[in-house]
Amino acid sequence: MANNNSYITLITILSLFTVAAAGRFITTTSPSVSDGVNDGDQGILRLNPFYTSSPQECEQTYGFMPCTTTAFGNLFLIIVYGYLMYLAATYLSAGSELLLQILGPGLVGGLCLPALGALPDAMLILVSGLSGSKETAQDQVLVGMGLLAGSTVMLLTSIWGTCIVVGKCDLQNSVAQDNKDTKGFNLRGSGVSTDIWTSYSAMIMAVSVLPFIVVQLPQILHSTSGRHTAVLVALVLSVSLLIAYCLYQVYQPTLQKRHLDFAKHKHVRSRILKYLKKRALGRLVDSNGEPNQEVLLKLFNSIDVNQDGSLSVPELRALVVGMQLYEINLNEDDAVTKVMKDFDTSENNEVEFDEFVTGIGRWLDEAKGFKKTTSLAGPDSLKYVHDYYEETKKEHDLLGDQTHDDEEEEEGVDDPRTTTIKAVLLLLLGTVIAAVFADPLVDAVDNFSAATHIPSFFISFMVLPLATNSSEAVSAIIFATRKKQRSASLTFSELYGAVTMNNVLCLSVFLALVYARGLTWDFSSEVLVILIVCIVMGVFGSCRTTFPLWTSFVAFLLYPFSLILVYVLDYGYGWS
Repeated sequence: MANNNSYITLITILSLFTVAAAGRFITTTSPSVSDGVNDGDQGILRLNPFYTSSPQECEQTYGFMPCTTTAFGNLFLIIVYGYLMYLAATYLSAGSELLLQILGPGLVGGLCLPALGALPDAMLILVSGLSGSKETAQDQVLVGMGLLAGSTVMLLTSIWGTCIVVGKCDLQNSVAQDNKDTKGFNLRGSGVSTDIWTSYSAMIMAVSVLPFIVVQLPQILHSTSGRHTAVLVALVLSVSLLIAYCLYQVYQPTLQKRHLDFAKHKHVRSRILKYLKKRALGRLVDSNGEPNQEVLLKLFNSIDVNQDGSLSVPELRALVVGMQLYEINLNEDDAVTKVMKDFDTSENNEVEFDEFVTGIGRWLDEAKGFKKTTSLAGPDSLKYVHDYYEETKKEHDLLGDQTHDDEEEEEGVDDPRTTTIKAVLLLLLGTVIAAVFADPLVDAVDNFSAATHIPSFFISFMVLPLATNSSEAVSAIIFATRKKQRSASLTFSELYGAVTMNNVLCLSVFLALVYARGLTWDFSSEVLVILIVCIVMGVFGSCRTTFPLWTSFVAFLLYPFSLILVYVLDYGYGWS
């Protein structure tokens, strides 16, 4: 696949220069033969595939890249350069995945992958205001803002909604059932469920908009002073959030594993209580709510197969194995060790009857905290044991077991050296393509805007995200079609993570550019759109883990709403 893309890239670049050469012709406003006096306007070269509507000469990027002043010519260049940026994003994604296979998560997964994913956007934002005079940069920086807003809105609206539609499963008790899609387009009966870590990602995404609020404070307060300072403060805050987010990504797998292990242990305890309650010849607690020692003694003797008055590790293992806890992908050795630790207060690696009674009493006290009903059948009712079991199972499901699906486990790399070289080459190729063709793409968008009189913001808002985020969007949609909670969780986490990197990494580049070149921050309507979409979808995603099908239409409607809002504020109320 990578080789095919390399051939396509080479052919595209060669075709671009072929067209550039073929499309240049000589137009003159004076005789073709010089009379020695009037020869100043002869031999103007332009790329003109259709017609020339403007006498103004275009400026070649790097002094040799093709340019044109016509609408159709610039549209062609936008398509070509956009495709090259799409290939750059594809190479960066492929190289990152190979690197992840070799080095695993942690530093690579937490720091490198998010940064490399946002690299094409960051490149385009950087070059949009880096070259030319201050006045030119102020005009072209609208392209960067359009890309920043467009990427965020596209990921959280059209792509988010599409993932809901293609990943929907039947909802049962407000939870999507893996690989079960029989209700069709039932707006309430079908949808997608994610784990709790995805909700945390949405929450982080909502918090990441703080630099936008800080940089807008002078405009909110109608102050003309302090705008440059506000840009600097927002830049420092954005970089700080970027560092904090990368550290969270580095340590998040460890945190997730610890939470998951604890949830599994709680579920084992609740399952043992439910198992003992089912086998008990009587109630586990007496009329005073204390452990019923007579009933517990019979249970203890039934587990104590050696009849030596204590429970050994093999006997506890038999108890755990007999409960058949396959749904939580249990490590039996680890479970037995933790159960033994809960009971064995004397630390002699055996559980005496007194220790057994004390341990069961602690578990029952913990289970009472999960009561869902205030009116019990009596003080010795054990309905809360069932509630405790259901809650611990739900908690485990919300955390998501990353090793539960055997078919999705990654295999080891056969040839690490070759894979490393391939990953580095793909990353270098993607970076070079993005760096070289970002500036020409921005120029083409600016020239197309001048030729058609369409504001460059709207062109970059709708078109450029298709180039820089298409690879990521297609991967998310394909992954969502697996119709599993785990795949849905990873899909939406990726979308939230990409937007977070836009809000911290790409915004940091943008703010640094504005501050360094002394540009004017005048993007109130654009920032408002980013804030509305990020906060609405962030709060939406952090407050729930199940999304019925109707939620996709809310996301879809936010896209045209964003465009209309910017247009009305800029051209109706003169915000820009």
